Amino acid sequence: MTQDEKEYFKVLGGRVAYLRKELGLTQVQLAETLGISQQMVASYEVGRRRVPVSMLPSLAQALKVQTDALLGNETKARSKRDPTSKWQQQIEAIAQLPKAQQRFVSQVLDTVLAQAQR
Repeated sequence: MTQDEKEYFKVLGGRVAYLRKELGLTQVQLAETLGISQQMVASYEVGRRRVPVSMLPSLAQALKVQTDALLGNETKARSKRDPTSKWQQQIEAIAQLPKAQQRFVSQVLDTVLAQAQR
């Protein structure tokens, strides 16, 4: 592995660890979701091992992000024609929440919209 590749996989691993922690998942929980060992997750997170390309879609799904975001390829400005706008991504993320949290988000939106109409 070249030095650039080592650095890339360290950064990718750090992103995986950050996203995992943001979701409140342990390495064991993520490993179970992916069908790998906790030690393998730890190796990916510190950049000791390469994340296989074939695992990227499953990893992104487990971390509730787009593959581009996982790889660090998110663009700052999206085209207005882009079908995966920020709003669409938020709606997709909300759809993945438990029903109780979905109702809470809906109530917050209803409250904000009602106040805006005053």
